[in-house]
Amino acid sequence: MLLGLLLFPRAGLCADTAQQLAQRVDKYYNGLHSLRTSFTESFHGMGMNREETGTLLLRKPGKMRWSYAHPAGKVFVLDGKYAWFYSPGDAQVERVSAAQLDDLRSPLRFLLGHTQLQKELEGLTVSSGPDGLLLSGVPKGMEKRVEKIVLGVSPDGVIHSMSMHETGGAQTAFTFKDSVADAPAPDSEFIFHPPAGIPVVDGPPPV
Repeated sequence: MLLGLLLFPRAGLCADTAQQLAQRVDKYYNGLHSLRTSFTESFHGMGMNREETGTLLLRKPGKMRWSYAHPAGKVFVLDGKYAWFYSPGDAQVERVSAAQLDDLRSPLRFLLGHTQLQKELEGLTVSSGPDGLLLSGVPKGMEKRVEKIVLGVSPDGVIHSMSMHETGGAQTAFTFKDSVADAPAPDSEFIFHPPAGIPVVDGPPPV
């Protein structure tokens, strides 16, 4: 925190400072092949307040798996071609083309592609937050749904939180801890097998 305040003493900093921080994020994640981290996800909006936890596994290029411990069995898998979403008790599995994915988890997939935050997020700004630096922008292709995304970033470019503010007022926030760089990420982690008897329906996953 002290280092962040020394480097970025106030909000409203010059654009090149945001660019420099974005470049440090790029450098860190472009050096990884995979990443495993524990996450806490909170959602506030549409009359709902909920908190969920689990493990996120990312692998180049653009693959990810969200395995939920609470609620147990909930899963979101991006295999590179499709995104799959299923929660125990659902009547169907939701599937959507990766090219058409408009899910609030999807901005994280750029971290293990060829990261270029300045191309992924428009209007980048940086400010000091209670736990470090805050890098904010609007994810391209999601402008109609997302007002801004805020990344909590350490001075060396590691993301420890992410919050998304939707245009309708809802907010989804993620915090990450116990991250393991270049963790084992076998192909089997990114293959989703629908439960027996559960139909697959093409369409966007629920919030």
